[in-house]
Amino acid sequence: MKEFEGDQYLNIATEGTQWISEATLHHNRYEPTPYLHLKELFNRHPLGVDDGLVDFGSGKGRLNFYAHDRFGCRATGIELNTSFCGEAQENLKNYKRNGRHRNAEDGIRFHCQMAQEYDVQPEDTVFYFFNPFSVQIFMKVVDNILRSAETYPRQMDIILYYPSKEYMNFLERNTLFELLDEIGLPAINKDPAEQFLIYRYSPQMI
Repeated sequence: MKEFEGDQYLNIATEGTQWISEATLHHNRYEPTPYLHLKELFNRHPLGVDDGLVDFGSGKGRLNFYAHDRFGCRATGIELNTSFCGEAQENLKNYKRNGRHRNAEDGIRFHCQMAQEYDVQPEDTVFYFFNPFSVQIFMKVVDNILRSAETYPRQMDIILYYPSKEYMNFLERNTLFELLDEIGLPAINKDPAEQFLIYRYSPQMI
């Protein structure tokens, strides 16, 4: 599926790679996950209608709309950039114009805030990262996720796309998340880092 075809199907606009004004030592550029790769990921790792997906660094909301359309699950986007937040809200309005998505606001939420300040909800079960920020912020976010599990025990997954060694090392050495699956993305002259890693936390690990 080409990028414009995916956007057209969902009635949204998320194409392009852009540097953002807030980009700093700790925050990276906006680049949506290709639709072809999202399809491969969720063919191997489908979500359930009761899952709650949180995309940290959600940009214009592509992952949120894709997952909601495909699985009917809750999808939350956390984005620092105010311009992208506005575009995500505009995409939500357009997405709702499809009759089967008229109640999408019940399942899709966007929060314009720093990732480490997001209050992880009991229904949040899947957390997605496409290297949106430094490992220092990632550590704080994962700590928030694990503290939520102490209060509301549940199985949770972290999905890394183009996983950084810093993210991987932290999860494997300093948390109770364990590597569940590696999803390669075959292509000509493939970048070895072009893959998904899925880490799982289960209450039984405690």
